[in-house]
Amino acid sequence: MRIFAVLSASLILAAFLVGTVQSAVVSPAQRSDLPIQIKSNELSSDGAGKVATFSGSVVARQGDVTIFCDRLVVHYGAKERDISKVEAQGNVRIVQGNRQGLAGRALFDNQAGTIVLEDNPRISQGSDTITGKVITFYLNEQKSVVTGGTDRRVEAEIKPKGAGIDVGTKP
Repeated sequence: MRIFAVLSASLILAAFLVGTVQSAVVSPAQRSDLPIQIKSNELSSDGAGKVATFSGSVVARQGDVTIFCDRLVVHYGAKERDISKVEAQGNVRIVQGNRQGLAGRALFDNQAGTIVLEDNPRISQGSDTITGKVITFYLNEQKSVVTGGTDRRVEAEIKPKGAGIDVGTKP
């Protein structure tokens, strides 16, 4: 009877974890419909110019994407409550799952589902890192494009699985 109770509890926990993992994955259509939650030290709004500026320890979250920065400028589109673009400036950090992007500034295009990182950009996924002049972070496709320039080349550090394991020795 005790084994059945432990097994039942394990199955319930496993079902809960699978449901949690599946609900954490957000499709492109779902993300654009989710509310954007922004916290900052200050907000300045210009209704006529259709711009809102958040400054001071800004944290913006929409679905599975979180942006941290010093200043966030939100540009509204033609329709009410439509966001056309978001500019993040100063100490920008973008987190989505185990992916992270760092830069001096970033431009989020809501329609394209992209974030363009500039000013010393770096992305990492797990222990792998890539730097370049400009990094385009595709939120809906689990990919990034890194471009270099005449003054900065693309650099990648990719650590193979099992790195650091001495395969020449016997257990």
